[in-house]
Amino acid sequence: MTRQKGGSYIAEALVREKIPYIFGICGHGTVGLIDCLAEVKDEIPMISPRHEQTAVHMADGFFRVSHRIAATLSSTGPGSCNQIMGLAVAQTDSSAILAITANVPTQQFNRAPFQELNMHGQADFGQVIKPVVKRSFQPSRVEQLPLMIRQAAATMTTGRPGPVNLDIPYNLFQEEAELTPEPVGSAFGMRRPGASAEDVAQSVDWLLAAERPVIFVGHGMALSEAGRELTALAHRLSIPVISSPNGMGTIDMEDPLSLGFIGRNGAYQANQAGRHADLVLAIGARFDDRSASSWRPGYSWNFPATRLVHVDLDHAELTRNYTPDLAILADARTFLRQILAELDARAAGSDAPPNGLPRLQGWRDEIAGWRAEWEDFVAPGFAAHQQPIRPERIVADCQKILPPDAILSFDAGIHHNWFMQFWKARGPQNMLNSWGYSGMGFGPSAILGAKLAAPDRVCVSVCGDGGFTMVPHVLCTAVEFDIPVIWIVWNNFAWGAIRDLQYGYFEGREYGTAFYRGPNAEPYNPDFAAWARASGVAGFTVTRSEDFAATLEEAIRLNRPVLIDVHVDADIRPPATGSWSLPPLQPKEPAFGTAWRPE
Repeated sequence: MTRQKGGSYIAEALVREKIPYIFGICGHGTVGLIDCLAEVKDEIPMISPRHEQTAVHMADGFFRVSHRIAATLSSTGPGSCNQIMGLAVAQTDSSAILAITANVPTQQFNRAPFQELNMHGQADFGQVIKPVVKRSFQPSRVEQLPLMIRQAAATMTTGRPGPVNLDIPYNLFQEEAELTPEPVGSAFGMRRPGASAEDVAQSVDWLLAAERPVIFVGHGMALSEAGRELTALAHRLSIPVISSPNGMGTIDMEDPLSLGFIGRNGAYQANQAGRHADLVLAIGARFDDRSASSWRPGYSWNFPATRLVHVDLDHAELTRNYTPDLAILADARTFLRQILAELDARAAGSDAPPNGLPRLQGWRDEIAGWRAEWEDFVAPGFAAHQQPIRPERIVADCQKILPPDAILSFDAGIHHNWFMQFWKARGPQNMLNSWGYSGMGFGPSAILGAKLAAPDRVCVSVCGDGGFTMVPHVLCTAVEFDIPVIWIVWNNFAWGAIRDLQYGYFEGREYGTAFYRGPNAEPYNPDFAAWARASGVAGFTVTRSEDFAATLEEAIRLNRPVLIDVHVDADIRPPATGSWSLPPLQPKEPAFGTAWRPE
């Protein structure tokens, strides 16, 4: 045992847990810890953005790219409350983050000192943060720190990952006790439960018997790092793969068996395959409303007419939205290896079946026909040059210019709908989406953490004009800490996605969703490129589609923080191929294709 300050123990514990960064902002409640963190600054640098929400998004982006846990640090009261939105995004999208918050000193509990929440309990910040973390720990003595830090690390990395909070009264940072270090608690990727032999055999029986099977993969596939096994199974049995946004790239989306995203703004061939499949093997996917056309039968899926095998590490997802014919609680990679081993044992699933034809040729030909219909329908938009710029041109030029291993982050908004529908992620963890909670500000902030996780890769945030103006201080952080990322601001002078809903549901009326100024309601936005240059970031404005590709090439060449303000046509909408419900409003029918129900 060693007598030491609580803050020194925390700093040493973070080193043992291999925390590579602390994203945090100072405050009176954290000065006692920051002084101790200075002792380990060469092992765990502290990066201080200008807002606590951005600090969490940076840790989130860092985890999504590297699957390594970073810590955040915020002071008592408002600073910690500023983290809530970022933690909600991380929690719903299963990102592990160690969120350290300071609280009032134990000597002052329930006396309403500066920044205490005490209406229903002393030092009650845990009630604020509880819905957006897996667990909140609040030690009241220095002696409790070793156990709680180990338990926090284990909680955030075991099972379905997610953020965990350590809410520490700030007197513990400087008070001393005799402490013995606890073992390391982090266990991401180390505990991988598998399926029973009976469930593996049943799954293989159904896969081999199915005439129109599909595999549907979500974020659990990326978290399990199971892309190689997924690709092997898809190729071995010739089964097409549909992806949720956070599952994109777990099979190369240039692979002929990759059908893309499914749902309202999915690719037509993905929705058609989902509608007509006789077996769906869903792995690490949760069938949320946007990837299930709000669960309307025949628009994306046809359960219970279609047989469903659902594999997930989180038991709560296995019956949340559909009741599977076979529910399997297992890690994605472990399960896929079990399936491949079972196929080996049976010598099943070769590329040359006894009849000499490739397996499932008729099913794949049918899908190829749907794909061709879709590509013919959308092709004119990708070829057109006009002002304002067609959205498809931005997607196409990004696909052409960016290297295959580039990392893209997206905010909530119409730009994200276009990229979900048409982007082809070439590898896993290359497409960072604010999907479950859809928080604005995620994309422009998370890309900073992504670049720290992958300094040798091109990192680009495609973000809406509305979302970017929520977190413009990211420019300062990029310059201050020399983080060479690229922001592409999708400038359509509106909260475009919501304006489109107004137009669609309320007879074309618009109110409160466009950016106007003056008596003539002229479209208004700041000069984003000038704003960038004022911050020390290279800034460009692009109003002609012919200029975008060259500007993006120049941004990559510069290898410094760059912002490209792109003026995009707000009146061109991604063509819906599925559905989405906003009860009690009547859902819209697909703009391309129709729902299908079995006889």
